[in-house]
Amino acid sequence: MRPETTAYVALGANLGQPARALREAFVALDQAPGLRLVRASSLYRTAPVDAGGPDYLNAVAKVATTLNALELLDCLQAIEHGAGRERPYHHAPRTLDLDLLLYGEGRIASPRLVVPHPRMGQRAFVLVPLAEIAPEWVAPAQLQAVADQRVARF
Repeated sequence: MRPETTAYVALGANLGQPARALREAFVALDQAPGLRLVRASSLYRTAPVDAGGPDYLNAVAKVATTLNALELLDCLQAIEHGAGRERPYHHAPRTLDLDLLLYGEGRIASPRLVVPHPRMGQRAFVLVPLAEIAPEWVAPAQLQAVADQRVARF
């Protein structure tokens, strides 16, 4: 059995029942083989960034996993699919979006996956919930840089 790696996953939804979708995603993350939910942030209402549609609800989950990064990505995409995620176009509104932000101390640059997530430092909807559960990963200057983006605890 592989040792556990700590990973952080961003969750977002703005179609259907977003709060329910995020809560169910937390359960799915805890029940998936090779995954264990360690901590979940509060839910946050945020304006869409580079996307249209209604406001999003966002959160971040800390998980412990025995999956490698690509297996974890596959697992996250299966959870999205189970929640009815469709990808009609880039940045389309969604029932559930799960993004792998961090995978241990690893740096990954492959055609399918880039870790740390390349845009996480530009998005308050990621940094604010990440800072709530893992402040060691978010510098005050990063939060200041996204302070103009609307984020409110739900």
